[in-house]
Amino acid sequence: MTHIRQTASEGDDLNEDGGASIYERLRDDIIHGRMKANERLKVAELASRMGTSTNPVREALQQLRGEGFVIMTPNRGARVRPIDEEFVRDICEIEVLIEPALTRWYVGIVTKAEIGEMERIQAEIEALNFGDETKHSNLDLQFHRLMYDRHYNRHAVDLWVRHRQILRAISRGFPTSLSRQANVLQEHRDLITCIKNQDSDGAATVIARHVEGSGRHIIERLRLGKRQA
Repeated sequence: MTHIRQTASEGDDLNEDGGASIYERLRDDIIHGRMKANERLKVAELASRMGTSTNPVREALQQLRGEGFVIMTPNRGARVRPIDEEFVRDICEIEVLIEPALTRWYVGIVTKAEIGEMERIQAEIEALNFGDETKHSNLDLQFHRLMYDRHYNRHAVDLWVRHRQILRAISRGFPTSLSRQANVLQEHRDLITCIKNQDSDGAATVIARHVEGSGRHIIERLRLGKRQA
């Protein structure tokens, strides 16, 4: 079986040892390719490698199955789902449903102070101009969390956070194209304008375009990586 990462990662959903949870460690290894597509996931072997009992591993695999990372087949056990174009497409199709709804609600409750904060973060994003992909990603996360963190539907917000982490991890393997950089900046500007104008329909349309554009970019980069492999 492929090497299981032993270091901590963000999150602590099924934490046994004060470090990263079993779920987070497995998910991170799948996303980053340390566990290969269609690799068998044997509970006893995973538990031994991670220094834990089998129950937390079973719980983690069930959670990963629910999120699409793991495929379980009767009498054949669990295996790793390929992190491929279809996987990214499925996530983005869900996000095109979730994020416009979250954004539409936010337009109705936004304050002037929050708009000012969005403009401040956007100014930092523009000044950075993708000079540091990690810093850009952190600023972009702040920009969107400002809208979503106040939403009453915590299940929807938590799902968005998980999807965001997944897409961020996948996209670390390649740079953002110049055309996508320009589109991201313009979409943020358009979103702020719609929010300031209390245009919930317009804001929902912009955020849907934003999600679709990000998904297309990741898929294009995955395809390019295959051709160059």
